[in-house]
Amino acid sequence: MSLLRNALLAGSTNPWLREHAMRTAFVRKSVARFMPGERIEDAIRAAAELKPQGITTILTKLGENLESAAEFEDVTRHYLEVLDRIRAAGIDAHISIKPTQLGLDLDPALCERNLARLVAHAEERGTFVWIDMESSGYVDRTIALFRHMRARTPRVGIALQAYLYRTEKDVEALVPLGATIRIVKGAYLEPPDVAFPKKADVDRNFFKLCARLLAPDARQPGALLHIATHDIPLAERLAEHIATNNVPASAYEFAMLYGIQRGQQARLAAAGIRLRVLISYGEYWFPWYMRRLAERPANMWFVVRTMFG
Repeated sequence: MSLLRNALLAGSTNPWLREHAMRTAFVRKSVARFMPGERIEDAIRAAAELKPQGITTILTKLGENLESAAEFEDVTRHYLEVLDRIRAAGIDAHISIKPTQLGLDLDPALCERNLARLVAHAEERGTFVWIDMESSGYVDRTIALFRHMRARTPRVGIALQAYLYRTEKDVEALVPLGATIRIVKGAYLEPPDVAFPKKADVDRNFFKLCARLLAPDARQPGALLHIATHDIPLAERLAEHIATNNVPASAYEFAMLYGIQRGQQARLAAAGIRLRVLISYGEYWFPWYMRRLAERPANMWFVVRTMFG
């Protein structure tokens, strides 16, 4: 399965494949499982539909590695509007952004200014900004951005990837800040000298990182762990760890993606366990779609059933 995963991740960056696949009816049909639509209105509607179940949400506009100041400004203005729409809709929703959407590749100082605008507006609106993590070459710069924003307000969090060897040290360095951290497995094609190549090792590190962030000394003011996994056995191991160690409910939330493991999402919500679902939208969905397929074999089988169903 690692060969298939690597092929899907490599395909996610292929311009020819992106251009042709996005025109294909079965691909567009199958992607609807993972996102409610391309418009922000679709994402807001999906968030409102989850609200009666007690499920809160994160909204993220797809896209990365933008190349012009005009694009960075458009994304910033878009998210400022999204924060206003969240408040108007009366939903408990955060936003999640990639630094390269705000200018990290071209102008890091501009990126930080744009991010600061969003964090300030989110604080005014009583909500929250997540800084998403991109490939390994961006980790240091992304953590630096997070540190600068966290010094201003606790209403900002960061995603860290369990498949990177370095993440254990990154977590340890952030614990004293009272950081809000989302632990994910990771969805980029990384070399074996940077990331664990075997799923079992990634799972082991995921559990270890989460357990560390649930430890008593990690529960600084403002700290929160997002346990972002669709792996039910792994989630159950962590739930058992939480119960055994009497971890307060305020210290963590489970986090999942829209449309994946819907049964598990319903069970968590029905049990009163805090769950926040990430809802993606936007036109630049092909790389994200390929990464979703690479995450779990069940996602690929869904596409096969869509093709022949």
